[in-house]
Amino acid sequence: MSNRRTFAIISHPDAGKTTLTEKLLLQGGAIHLAGEVKARGQARRARSDWMKIEQQRGISVTSSVMTFERDGVTFNLLDTPGHEDFSEDTYRTLTAVDSAVMVIDAAKGIEPQTRKLFEVCRLRSVPIITFVNKVDREGRPVFELLDEIADMLALDVSPQAYPVGMGGEFEGVLDFATGCVARPEGPSKEFLGTRDCDPSIPDRFAEEIELAQIGYPEFDLDAYRNGDLTPVYFGSALKNFGVTELIEALAKHAPPPRPQPAGDDKVDPEQDEVTGFIFKVQANMDPNHRDRIAFMRMASGTFKRGMKLTPSGLGKPIAVHSPIMFFAQDREIADTAEAGDIIGIPNHGTLRVGDTLSEKDKVRFTGLPNFAPEILRRVQLKDPTKTKQLRKALDDLSEEGVIQVFYPELGAQHIVGVVGQLQLDVLVSRLAAEYKVDAGLEAAPFDTARWIKGPQAEIETFEGFNRANLARDRDGDLVFMAKSAWDVNYQQEKHPELTFSATKER
Repeated sequence: MSNRRTFAIISHPDAGKTTLTEKLLLQGGAIHLAGEVKARGQARRARSDWMKIEQQRGISVTSSVMTFERDGVTFNLLDTPGHEDFSEDTYRTLTAVDSAVMVIDAAKGIEPQTRKLFEVCRLRSVPIITFVNKVDREGRPVFELLDEIADMLALDVSPQAYPVGMGGEFEGVLDFATGCVARPEGPSKEFLGTRDCDPSIPDRFAEEIELAQIGYPEFDLDAYRNGDLTPVYFGSALKNFGVTELIEALAKHAPPPRPQPAGDDKVDPEQDEVTGFIFKVQANMDPNHRDRIAFMRMASGTFKRGMKLTPSGLGKPIAVHSPIMFFAQDREIADTAEAGDIIGIPNHGTLRVGDTLSEKDKVRFTGLPNFAPEILRRVQLKDPTKTKQLRKALDDLSEEGVIQVFYPELGAQHIVGVVGQLQLDVLVSRLAAEYKVDAGLEAAPFDTARWIKGPQAEIETFEGFNRANLARDRDGDLVFMAKSAWDVNYQQEKHPELTFSATKER
């Protein structure tokens, strides 16, 4: 268990996350040739991007898991969508990791999406290693980048490397720990393994490097693991600079499996009882088999194939006969798994996001939220005979976190909610490709949704006056469909005993 490193890579679109993912897999021996996980045609993508819409657009819109080993350490890399219109799937993936790598473009610095993902990490005190990418191209001054990370994210920064020049002046990357410079070679100026450990550094760079070493805090393991300090590495994923140093830093500094929140308690990864939680459900990874995989983050104990575990949503044990370890969409049967590992459990709708699985059914993990949707649309079915297929598809996709689905108390048209525009395109694409349902989306008369809680008598009174604005989510919980933020505030003032919540914890 202490040799497990479960981490995610977070970044803005085009910062180089997919390329970095590929190079980490190359370092870990999970692939043997750079480029072999790229798609044919123009959509450049790592093997982790397998959904049809991802192949068409060359972006990641769902999260995948890749497990690989290097020097006795097992790495579980959770790939998160970097597109600005990401989904709740991204938030939930970040609840299943123990650390994260934040990728920043050297020319652009911290962009809005990076900051949004960082804030999700901060909520859970997830420690972050920063990788400043593309230093072989023209970029912003190094001190400007370091100070921006410190100021915008309120983190101490501790540079562990330094680029010797950028763009046309690029002469390599100095590793502070060894004092060696990784040098560019050949016509493409890649790193081919040559490290100069007695480097002669031009004076115009030497002074900056000395300032970087003395002007910022030294690396402090406790501060990093508490989420207060980020070590910063510089490199170029495309040209192989800094990738080895990054994976070695993950092995050396990133925390092993951390205790997981369970109400007022925490479950220690070293306890004997096998426990875990479902943070993602993915339908149709293999469209030929209409399969359904629940991704479980192991929280404690040693899981053995065939073991019986009780899901919190079911109450009776199920035998896990065919647990899966992943390399993106490639998979193999897992005989054992330790705390920190991610295993896939094939099922037919038994397991849902937020479910806790345990041997004794006495643990409930907390902290996997639903968020109020930012965009609401009515679903318009073009073939009325496919109503049943549409309902099944919406249930499946809402369970995955692609969308939220609301069933109005009055009226027949389903309403879907998403946190980003891209998810609507994903919805329409997957309805057609996987469920053979031709549907369109039209504007809904609502702006946002709030979950209602409070005394039953008050809820019934509220329902009597507002039935046209009420719906049920897929769990059957009551939801107020508001036309505006003003509408929410008005109802809150009128019904002070009720809570109108923008989040719902599973």
